Amino acid sequence: MRAVAEDIRAGVETVIEGKPEAVDLALVALFSSGHLLIEDVPGVGKTMLAKALARSIDGTAQRIQFTPDLLPSDITGVSIFNGERREFEFKPGGVFANVVIGDEINRASPKTQSALLEAMEERQVTVDGVTHPLPDPFLVVATQNPIEMEGTYPLPEAQRDRFTLRISMGYPVRAAEVAMLDHHGAGDPLAELRPVTDVATVAALTASARSIYAHRAIKDYLVAVLEATRRSPDVRLGASPRAGLQLLRACQARAVLEGRHYVIPDDIQALAVPALAHRILLSPAAQLARRGADEVVRAAVDSVAIPDRD
Repeated sequence: MRAVAEDIRAGVETVIEGKPEAVDLALVALFSSGHLLIEDVPGVGKTMLAKALARSIDGTAQRIQFTPDLLPSDITGVSIFNGERREFEFKPGGVFANVVIGDEINRASPKTQSALLEAMEERQVTVDGVTHPLPDPFLVVATQNPIEMEGTYPLPEAQRDRFTLRISMGYPVRAAEVAMLDHHGAGDPLAELRPVTDVATVAALTASARSIYAHRAIKDYLVAVLEATRRSPDVRLGASPRAGLQLLRACQARAVLEGRHYVIPDDIQALAVPALAHRILLSPAAQLARRGADEVVRAAVDSVAIPDRD
């Protein structure tokens, strides 16, 4: 997995300049069989990162532009009557791909957003009582703009809880932005990006990552961090048990990407904010004090003692 991830990283970084942390977290989401929420201002490469990731693994990709008039059937698919065969045929929607790019996901209504819930959790879609499996691997990369809130719908808690990680791209440093002007100004690096692996290999590596060893003390430490978010006076809804399971899988993927066969506390500390901050709801007092979810999660992690190496 580490060798494959290095090849994917090298390819993606030819398109995304100066954002190694975002690329690494995207790889963690991919190899932990999770989903990724990219939250940032327009024009910083959110959609480009998702497209580069899909092209690197030679998988199918579908881009869904979320708009207020988007229907749930546009995502899941619909049964259409075939007059010649005298029967209904299922026409797959945009969710049937290895990488689904949900652009500006918060611009669709909650009814349409809920069409992704079954797909993201169970890797399947049920239409008219018939269940249709989704491709493997299956990764949803959704983007949203946290600044321009006019005409948007906040993501429901159930929706946010299904995203393994939330990241922010941020602006590149000056040298990276100048390099981006050189590369993108002369052509389209995305069009030149070639696959470095296939979806079958990614699916096999994702399955093997779950066998990475996590000591009982590591699991106790992880659960203690979850409990710290639930006890915090700044939080009215803490991290869920599903958040803990997805955080563990993300830590296993990160361990492999760093060349280890076991999880260490550093993995939990590194991934706690991107894995938990978008899942908690802050108390009114914390909101009035302008405390951010990232800050609250960091405080929860700092309040838990790191387990001994023994």
